[in-house]
Amino acid sequence: MTARQSAGVLLYRRTGPDTEVLLGHMGGPFWARKDARAWSLPKGEYQPDQEEPEAAARREFAEELGLPPPAGDWAALGSVRQTGGKVVTVWAVEGDLDPRLVVPGTFELEWPPRSGRLQRFPELDRVAWWGLDQAREKIVAKQQVFLDRLGELLASG
Repeated sequence: MTARQSAGVLLYRRTGPDTEVLLGHMGGPFWARKDARAWSLPKGEYQPDQEEPEAAARREFAEELGLPPPAGDWAALGSVRQTGGKVVTVWAVEGDLDPRLVVPGTFELEWPPRSGRLQRFPELDRVAWWGLDQAREKIVAKQQVFLDRLGELLASG
């Protein structure tokens, strides 16, 4: 069985000597009271036989944030297998975005469980810029590697 595939964008901006990344807090009732390890870069699933990963990353950015993907040079940050087995492939791109302009996509979930009631929740319930050190505390543990790879990319260039 092939692992589920996901693709995303790590948007970053340089603020003087510092670098900040844009992360979204995962929406829905499971994440509502969590902060540490409850943030993610904008990403989503795709079918490898139907879509190229970079195209999926661009599509998912637009779907999750309600804004077009950033223009600019996209740098591949590689892939990582998350705890649940999903393989996430990510690109870094420099740009800026006002979190107040985000209009997140939504998903439906039966909530409360076994209630028979479907409720709609935002995929990301808030979006914010974080310095790399803060982002390491916020982001889902298996995605930390993308912050490290971004740091290496910026240090080498």
